Amino acid sequence: MATEGPLKSATGDSQMQDVLNKARHIRLAIFDVDGVLTDGRLYYGPAGEVFKVFHSHDGHGLKMLRQAGIDLALLSGRDSPCVDRRAAELGIQLVYQGIEDKLACYEQLLAELGLEENAAAFMGDEVVDLPVMRRCGLALSVPEAPPWVKRHAHYVTHRSGGAGAVREACELMLRAQGALQPQLDRCLR
Repeated sequence: MATEGPLKSATGDSQMQDVLNKARHIRLAIFDVDGVLTDGRLYYGPAGEVFKVFHSHDGHGLKMLRQAGIDLALLSGRDSPCVDRRAAELGIQLVYQGIEDKLACYEQLLAELGLEENAAAFMGDEVVDLPVMRRCGLALSVPEAPPWVKRHAHYVTHRSGGAGAVREACELMLRAQGALQPQLDRCLR
């Protein structure tokens, strides 16, 4: 059963408290790309190249998570050079693209990092994401996801995929770990 954003509207709600408790344990945040970091639309150029649009607010949220000591990974079913470039800009080294079996990749990643499932968050928006969403410690999704996907999310963001949803998810994890204000304070020096 999903709790829907925004976070401030759910204050005092027992479901939201459960989400925050799950978020306190996160050491690795994994994000799908299409529909989560982007709005899910694919733009094709005349030579067949794919263009994707990323939101700068999401990027800063990811940087804040990384600075707070949470590892980041991208896990996508599609393969796109622009994802590699965006990941490099954000300092994300764990990038898995063209992955058909996301669960196998997720399990291998946890084993390599020596993490338990309750220490991993995953944000997805489509049925191919369900195997990981059903296993991770904190499952996140976006409002545009099909209902059967949102049913398996612990938290559904208020903001749309590609339009600040990732930032909202990052702030939720940072707030739960007491790391949001220190990250904001870094900008006020």
